[in-house]
Amino acid sequence: MTRRTVIKAAGAGTLASGLSTAAAGASRAEDADVLAVVEKSSHAVSFYDVASGRRLRSVQLPDYPHEMVVDSRRRFAYVGHYGVRMAATVGEGGAAVLVIDLAERTLARTIDTRPFHRIHGMGIDRHDRLYALSEEKAVLLGFDAPTTDGAPTRAVPTHGVKTHLFSLSRDGERAYVTGLLSHTVSLVRPHDAAAPPLLVTPGQLPESSCLSRDEKTLFVGARKSASLVAVDARTMKVRRSRKVGGDPLRVYTLDDERLLATDIAANTLTVFSTDLRPIRSLRLDGTPSAVSFHPAKPIAYVSQLGNNRIAVVDLDRLTVIGGFATQLEPDSSVLLPATS
Repeated sequence: MTRRTVIKAAGAGTLASGLSTAAAGASRAEDADVLAVVEKSSHAVSFYDVASGRRLRSVQLPDYPHEMVVDSRRRFAYVGHYGVRMAATVGEGGAAVLVIDLAERTLARTIDTRPFHRIHGMGIDRHDRLYALSEEKAVLLGFDAPTTDGAPTRAVPTHGVKTHLFSLSRDGERAYVTGLLSHTVSLVRPHDAAAPPLLVTPGQLPESSCLSRDEKTLFVGARKSASLVAVDARTMKVRRSRKVGGDPLRVYTLDDERLLATDIAANTLTVFSTDLRPIRSLRLDGTPSAVSFHPAKPIAYVSQLGNNRIAVVDLDRLTVIGGFATQLEPDSSVLLPATS
């Protein structure tokens, strides 16, 4: 099911010291921030020096990887093998979690998830337990020891249809799963399949969500309703809703007072207050598909479709301060801070 792992280096060659440029680049990258990016239509995870934009390596993967999470030690990344380009694409899709060794920058191994296909949403809790969502079976899979598990150790039905993404409480005890066709968000208990789920319909085509810092409120982007919705994270009752226009694909928590939403119709990033008031917007050259954040600085890395670039955004000023080209269709990413 997987192709042979191929490691590439941009501008690969040999230095006078005898080191390949790839090896030298990896060595220098220890002193630099590196962004790991899933590139859906290049079927790879690539590593970029953020300062220069240089592609250091690419790890070739099965066709159409999508979502990615990283463990607390920044040792392994886990990528869902969705196996089709878009949610509207017909097909069985992939059935695997792909484990990337972030130190070696290689595909370490593949966890077979059959009979659960179209693995899309990914999450990891503070105990480094892994969760992966099968869109095709509408089941949330759990891996208690993902560094060694050869198969899921648990599975919970989500009670939605075409389940795509989910938000996870830090302790892993609650998961909020969006259903694209059922137009629902389901609160399920990943470690107790007998617990009855709670469902809410926040609007049409809910895709992404995020929890507030205190985990009392769930914020949902309802794409076809062009709305942001605040839901009580315990009762699953809608607290407030605001029409924001466009197509709010993704929503992220910035801090106790602010959210960040991507709009793929207007090609904008917008900061909202947690009571859903728009504060400020930034128009981008490409279509913002996903955002990741620097763990210590107010900087966001915005993957852009259409122009195949990462935009580096100062979140305090909400302005683009840099960027670099990627391979085809950059999506989820994670910043790996300099180690020295």
